Amino acid sequence: MAEKKIKRERSSGTKTAILELLKAQNTALAHKDFHNHFGNTYDRVTIYRALDRLVDEGKLHRITNLDGVVQYALCKECESKEQSQHNHDHVHFSCEKCKKTTCMESIAIRINLPSGYTVREQQILISGICPECNALE
Repeated sequence: MAEKKIKRERSSGTKTAILELLKAQNTALAHKDFHNHFGNTYDRVTIYRALDRLVDEGKLHRITNLDGVVQYALCKECESKEQSQHNHDHVHFSCEKCKKTTCMESIAIRINLPSGYTVREQQILISGICPECNALE
């Protein structure tokens, strides 16, 4: 069985800017959100590469929202785990009104698959109305 090669971390302004934006927003963002925020500072290919590298380094994880759009969120509880134990078995909440996707690390769901199956990734997405949108009604 071939070992998965972990990419060496490289420091870049793009990666730093992405991480700072995600920390400030506290919600998952799509590539277009990063591109719109950064304007002409970073081109779209540079943003894609930085996002992919941050995922490979275990600093971000991908979430596919209800519309099929890939969003990126910070790995908060994964920071201290080894790469081999790195997973995202928490719930994600997608608001149908404001379209924000939020990680809910305190809610983890364990699924026991039959023998012979190996889980590589799992995404649990719950949709509804977030507290901020509920307060507006």
